[in-house]
Amino acid sequence: MGGVLPGEGVVGGGVWPGAPPPPDALRREGFTGTLTLVGDELWAPYDRPPLSKQVLAGSWEPERTVLRQEADLQRLKLDLRLGCRATGLDPAARTVTLADGDRLRYDGLLLATGLRPRRLPFGHDLAGVHVLRTLDDALTLRAQLGAGPRVVVIGAGFLGSEIAATARGLGLDVSLVDTEPTPLARQVGTFVGGLVADLHRDHGVRLHMGHGVTEVTGARGRVTAVLLDDGTRLPADVVVVAIGSVPAVDWLAGSGLPLGDGVRCDSHCRAAPGVYAAGDVANWPDPATGGRVRLEQRMNATEQARAAVRNLLAGPGDAVPYTPVPFGWTDQYDAKVQFHGSCPADAEVECVDGDPGARSFVALYRLHGRVVGALGWNRVRALREYRGHIGTAGPVKAG
Repeated sequence: MGGVLPGEGVVGGGVWPGAPPPPDALRREGFTGTLTLVGDELWAPYDRPPLSKQVLAGSWEPERTVLRQEADLQRLKLDLRLGCRATGLDPAARTVTLADGDRLRYDGLLLATGLRPRRLPFGHDLAGVHVLRTLDDALTLRAQLGAGPRVVVIGAGFLGSEIAATARGLGLDVSLVDTEPTPLARQVGTFVGGLVADLHRDHGVRLHMGHGVTEVTGARGRVTAVLLDDGTRLPADVVVVAIGSVPAVDWLAGSGLPLGDGVRCDSHCRAAPGVYAAGDVANWPDPATGGRVRLEQRMNATEQARAAVRNLLAGPGDAVPYTPVPFGWTDQYDAKVQFHGSCPADAEVECVDGDPGARSFVALYRLHGRVVGALGWNRVRALREYRGHIGTAGPVKAG
């Protein structure tokens, strides 16, 4: 039996997001056959969350993000195809076509191609306009931040807010722009988003919330300013576009796989016979809502890869549905914000522990009277006590 793991940057949305990543898990589950890993980046498998924080700030060098040393990779007996992009899939013939024309036969295939960043319809031809997805992106941006530029970050989700915080931590002039009323409004709602806004203002970031970008101007091929829909002109030497991402599934067009906001899988992460998906690219049934879900979270990539590997190797009738409780976090300045479950913008938010004014609290998110998520701000230990209440209704007590 042979296995192929094509990944954007290698596995799990471009990384091995934690131990054990898919190759480790396959070997630990007893798989002894040929194992090929395909990735279009030249870097060895690395961790992505530090890119917008420690790597961008210069406190970590690239080597510190590496998740498996060379000796570990050799022990896995991988056929490692780095800097080689997957361009096509034929599920009937069980082959993956690579950009160099090579065709890889497989018995089992794990798709973990992750995301590609959205771009503005203008401005990206100018020097100084960046997106941040890969390690190379982070290093290129870091080099420009070292010149002390005026920075405009477009998009105040997790990535954009973290980039703004990192740039401000370097002492730079930073403006943060988003069409939503607060940072993280889509991710955790406006109650916590308002606290994030206050945090950025306290650190000297200029916020332009509720405004869209109409133009990115330049001179002699380099960015000079960002224009907003209210006429505001933000001078800029560096612009970072962080307006979200889309699943990297273009290469699967014509494959016959079910696509639509990622690779559409069943509850076992299976998209077709012998083909499974995990991480940012996987879209699967959500038993909690009756709809479908796709999660862009590091821990989901880890847990789903493990589940997909187990089900890929399972015998008939032994596959187990993947039913995670999502977990995510963001680190900005001195704030560590973590959450379990989901924190929808239209949920009722109740502070159940600590004090939001002191920026140390736990809040529960409820929809239709049922707890759907728990969020902690600088409250790591206390947050764990509320995880088990997700899915319950009625009053909640810690423990």
